[in-house]
Amino acid sequence: MKNLLSLHEAIVVALINIDKETFTASFLDIARYIDKRGLFAERKGGIDLAEQVKLRSTLSSRQYDYLFYQIDDTHIQLRKHS
Repeated sequence: MKNLLSLHEAIVVALINIDKETFTASFLDIARYIDKRGLFAERKGGIDLAEQVKLRSTLSSRQYDYLFYQIDDTHIQLRKHS
């Protein structure tokens, strides 16, 4: 089954739905949301989804800095754009 969303898109959907006020969540909660709804079912490399969320949202060559703000070691927030 091919993924309908890329991982960073699935993370955005999760953040919007987990906390509709602050758009903040832990990597584990984001991974659970994504997994429960099958938003990113096809994964490679055997890396835990929570770890993939962390890597994509915080370390991926800073490519997604425009989308995500790291709150602490376990939480991110969707960046606000005006």
